[in-house]
Amino acid sequence: MARCARLARAAGRLGIDTEFMSEGRYRALLCLTQVAVEDPQQVSGVQTILIDGLDHSVDVQPLAELIADPAVAVVLHAGRQDVAILRRAWATEPVNIFDTQIAAGFVGESAQSGYGNLVGAVLGLRVEKTASYTRWDARPLTAEQLAYAAGDVTHLLALADALVQRLHATGRLDWALEECRRLESATDERDPETAWERLPRVGQLDPQSRAVAKRLAAWRERKAAAENRPVGQVLPDPPLLELAKRQPRRTDALGQIRGLHPSLIKRRGSELLEVIAAGVRDPPIAREARRSSSDPGDSPMIALAEALLRARALESGLAYELIASRSDLEQIITAARQGGPDPEVRTLTGWRRELVGADLEALLGGRCAVAVGTGRRLELRAVQ
Repeated sequence: MARCARLARAAGRLGIDTEFMSEGRYRALLCLTQVAVEDPQQVSGVQTILIDGLDHSVDVQPLAELIADPAVAVVLHAGRQDVAILRRAWATEPVNIFDTQIAAGFVGESAQSGYGNLVGAVLGLRVEKTASYTRWDARPLTAEQLAYAAGDVTHLLALADALVQRLHATGRLDWALEECRRLESATDERDPETAWERLPRVGQLDPQSRAVAKRLAAWRERKAAAENRPVGQVLPDPPLLELAKRQPRRTDALGQIRGLHPSLIKRRGSELLEVIAAGVRDPPIAREARRSSSDPGDSPMIALAEALLRARALESGLAYELIASRSDLEQIITAARQGGPDPEVRTLTGWRRELVGADLEALLGGRCAVAVGTGRRLELRAVQ
């Protein structure tokens, strides 16, 4: 482990991937971590090590410190969940991330490319994906699992090199790195006090019932975390919402709630009644004023703006999904119609504003029109 860390520090980077199990748990269990570092002693030039996440005698501190060092690049593929799990399991703060899936979207590949497909498209190599959906928490791991896990990082550094070369050629490296930095805040920690906001149809509850739902959801979240169980196994959503609406005060009334199993009432009935009573005493939570939504008449403008941005993405060799979502465009069009300030959406920040901000403003301000130009490509033309 120490030698691996020294090699990574000398090279200024390492590749990393994880295998985990989330089924039947509150938080995903880190089962295996695969690390690739440049090693001149290896024929391939790369050394790959596999770290058993279930063996707590393994000292991961040298690598945990390494991925928190701004001087060392951390190369991943589709790494949001990897970052979140490593942050928690290794008690570290990953920085200087280079995500090959994100980078691919800046060089004309799909921004959702799988690792195997991207390695094939960029490096012309084949990666076997035979053991992806297996029990990573079982021991011993099979030879097939170990080979699959190692394969997930074997070509990761070479893939990053090829993508960086293409990013340099297109002048998009800074944009890709800006987007990768967004992963540094990835976390799988959840705030119990805001868990109620994710409940289905919670907006239909009256203010006092919302206060009870908040109490119940926070209680469920803490209970699930303490017992390492999915929240739905502690208390499913439908009976939670029904409890919030009915606000029973006696154990026998709990039995009238559909979805509350007798064993659950026996084990947790008293707790549930205490939580409900506390929610009844809490200040009501008023329904939020409805956000301004897009008008049906906005649909043609949204389609027009999307067509323009897709054209810009094509011209720039970028994946469109990196630039805007339907929700982004709806908020931009609504703000333009109402004459309000720009909404806080990603399309109007950073490199995206640099790429399409001026065009969107000109289009929505009526100063330009979208037309079919040379080569049957869309272009902006000034309105006379």
